[in-house]
Amino acid sequence: MDFRKHLLKILLLLFGLQLSAYAQEFSTAGFYQTDPKVREAINFNVGWRFIKQDVEGAEAIDFDDSNWKVVNLPDGMELLPLNASGGVNYQGPSWYRKHFTPNEQLKGKKVMIHFEGIMGKSKIWINGQLVRENFGSYYPIHVDLSDYLKFGEENVIAVRPDNSNDHSYPPGKPQETLDFTYFGGIYRDVWLITHNDVYVTHPLAVDKVAGGGVFVHFDDLTEESVKVFVDVDIANEGKAKDLQVHLSLKDKAGNEVAKLKEKVNISSDDSEQVKMSFTVKNPKLWSPNHPHLHQLYVTIKDKKGNVLDTFRNRVGIRTIELKGPEGLFLNGKKYPKLLGANRHQDFAHIGHALPNNLHYRDALKLRQVGMNVIRSAHYIQDPAFMDACDELGMFLVAAIPGWQYWNKKEPIFQERMLKDVRNMVRLERNRPSILLWEVVPNETHFPEEYAIKATQFTKEEYPYPGKYTVTDARTHRSKAQKYFDVLYANDQVEAHKQKSIFKREWGDFVDNWVDHNSVSRVAKQWGEAPQVKQAMHYFKEEWMEDGELQEWPSMTMIYGASESLFGATLWHSFDHQRGYHPDPFWGGIMDAYRQPKFSYYLFKSLLPTSGLEDVPHVDAEPFVYIAHLMTPFSPKDVVVFTNCDEVKLTMYGEEIGIKKSTDPNSPVPRVPVVFTDVFKKIDARNKNKKGYGKIDQKWVEGAVMKAEGIIDGEVVTEHSRWPAGRKRRLLLKVDDMGITPQADGSDITTVVAYLVDAGGAIKRLSDEYVRFTVEGEGELIGGVNNEINPQKLLWGEAVALVKSSTNPGKVKVRAEVLKDGINAPSFAEIEFNTVGPKHQLHYTELPQKEQEYIPTPLLVNESEEMKKLRVELQEVKKQLQEYKLNEVGKQQDTFIE
Repeated sequence: MDFRKHLLKILLLLFGLQLSAYAQEFSTAGFYQTDPKVREAINFNVGWRFIKQDVEGAEAIDFDDSNWKVVNLPDGMELLPLNASGGVNYQGPSWYRKHFTPNEQLKGKKVMIHFEGIMGKSKIWINGQLVRENFGSYYPIHVDLSDYLKFGEENVIAVRPDNSNDHSYPPGKPQETLDFTYFGGIYRDVWLITHNDVYVTHPLAVDKVAGGGVFVHFDDLTEESVKVFVDVDIANEGKAKDLQVHLSLKDKAGNEVAKLKEKVNISSDDSEQVKMSFTVKNPKLWSPNHPHLHQLYVTIKDKKGNVLDTFRNRVGIRTIELKGPEGLFLNGKKYPKLLGANRHQDFAHIGHALPNNLHYRDALKLRQVGMNVIRSAHYIQDPAFMDACDELGMFLVAAIPGWQYWNKKEPIFQERMLKDVRNMVRLERNRPSILLWEVVPNETHFPEEYAIKATQFTKEEYPYPGKYTVTDARTHRSKAQKYFDVLYANDQVEAHKQKSIFKREWGDFVDNWVDHNSVSRVAKQWGEAPQVKQAMHYFKEEWMEDGELQEWPSMTMIYGASESLFGATLWHSFDHQRGYHPDPFWGGIMDAYRQPKFSYYLFKSLLPTSGLEDVPHVDAEPFVYIAHLMTPFSPKDVVVFTNCDEVKLTMYGEEIGIKKSTDPNSPVPRVPVVFTDVFKKIDARNKNKKGYGKIDQKWVEGAVMKAEGIIDGEVVTEHSRWPAGRKRRLLLKVDDMGITPQADGSDITTVVAYLVDAGGAIKRLSDEYVRFTVEGEGELIGGVNNEINPQKLLWGEAVALVKSSTNPGKVKVRAEVLKDGINAPSFAEIEFNTVGPKHQLHYTELPQKEQEYIPTPLLVNESEEMKKLRVELQEVKKQLQEYKLNEVGKQQDTFIE
């Protein structure tokens, strides 16, 4: 443990300071902006008119949309209850329209609009002219607007998304029979990209095999040097030109480690793919624990030296090799098994419409529990999440859309599926995080013809070492297995002993017993016993059947498998919504708000205690966590999760014992520490009936349960529990993970309210309703109609989603119980700040703030004197409440005696 780093954190917190925030970055249409005068990415998310229905003629430039709602993107068309499974979301056409006046300075430039994702099939018009029709929900749409724009006057972009069921494009399966939800809308970012008529193309805007944009790959990698190959596709829409292509590669510290210049002549209205290569000496290599990213600067100049295009890409120098029974080799060296989870992108209430910071926090929350591989179930993820995986050192299994469906009747379905294969590789080929290409629809009976073409197209798009395709290793696909590099299975496959194995989904215990009941599927509010059961199931699940011992795919099974199985992903990281089933999937180690369950700490026990200094926001520190609440309904056994060597458990000041967190009979590096039959509710009652609420040292020593984490014989961390007492107050936490909210009109910050006792213990068994209000440069998402505000406490928690305005500044969040009273818990307030966006926002109008409910005691027009008197009265009421509560406590003590 780095004690100096830990001490610095404590000192900074004591003096009200913060550690300097790591500046995470998000790509824009596949690049990072350097000089906006040459190539600029303009944030086009703010100020779209929207209506959730079909409207005839809404593509026309003069259509009257004045009564439509104004929204900011990403937008999912609607807000939904926490439990939104079973197809409760809207399916059908909707419309978005944006009015804008292009800057006169853009005359003569190329102007592209880049949609990161529109759900379903969609049509896009500019000034009444149809410019693109698209079929598919998860890939960018890159459209040239240059010839359609009118400068000096208002322009209108109209978009008609339609998320209705449609068998003709992937995933193809109707939502009501699908194990995830479509949701809808323009649910990812939109960018306006401007550059000159000589420019580096976008790989999805040009149909070039292994071409378009920038393509980087590596060869001859050692610790001493690596050969870097860079292909740059340049378009020239002007006169023939002699050009210079400049490359500069810089390391994390900004040191230039290589540079290169190449001359090329491109004819008028033509393009050229320029192939370049150079050697980097003593390269900083990318790996999960050391995710070094280099900056590749690409600059196009004319023969006079004028810059015509410039931007940068992030490059992670690494090679992967899968050697079947020998396992995974990263940068030429054997690498340990990878362990992680699948990820669906939907979030509580907002569906798929997550802003970039929420995507980043998703990746960060998983990385902070030690995960180093993610499977993108069952579609390609938002670029912000992919950027985070590159940055945080998380391998990724990239998947095309699909789930248990193949359209045999319409050939267009396979054509579009194969187009998705090419698009996925073109889009993500440069990412160091990409581990496998899942180019088949999940759990689907696809024809052999498709297997041949899908693997062939992948090889064509990535014709270099390090490309690995993957499919299921099931009997009905035995003919197709030979075409793929990797198989999904529990362990080595007898018929394919030389193939590498990956476990795509493990942990979920589905046998269709009474319609998908499973020990893995636990809603957090069900309590500690179900949560403990879920965690222990994920660790190891065995049972007897017909006289034979059966083992379900678990953490124990994964670590105990042969070297052929080089990685595995849990189903699933977060609770998420489903189409065909009315219950959400509750098997996540975190809920839909990304708040942890006990199983979260099972995974965190695999986090090392040092060695992650190069991973942003991730501290490899010792921890210990007691998965027990000391309630009258708590189990007798006490389970503790830790990444320390040993755990010492003390109860009521008496030592229970010391146990190791390792087991010579278990292949898992850390095991749950279980102290059996040590908790008795009568002891908790007797030890706490007097003096409770003082929270002084004497009481703490005599009343709590304490776990101490031990490394090399010394206590390095601890965690305490006590029986939660009377509800005293609400407590608020801004769950920003150290990622500063952006004032871009789209960012969402999670604020969690906890109901706690006098000492801060959370009252997990409470179910009051909590009402949130927001002041300043933010707005509360949702209200009564969508069951968001007020909100019932679940497991002692209520969560507010706060959307940033377009002005940087202070945001104040207040939480209070719905019904006031002399003995009601005290309200809570917390503040946080937003910072200005990194890109220019282009808009002409803003959404109106939703009308918030004003609590009765808060008078809208009250004077400063009245406000002062009201505050004083509240303080008097609070003191009176404390007095009464203490008197009640004394009476109870007397009665017990």
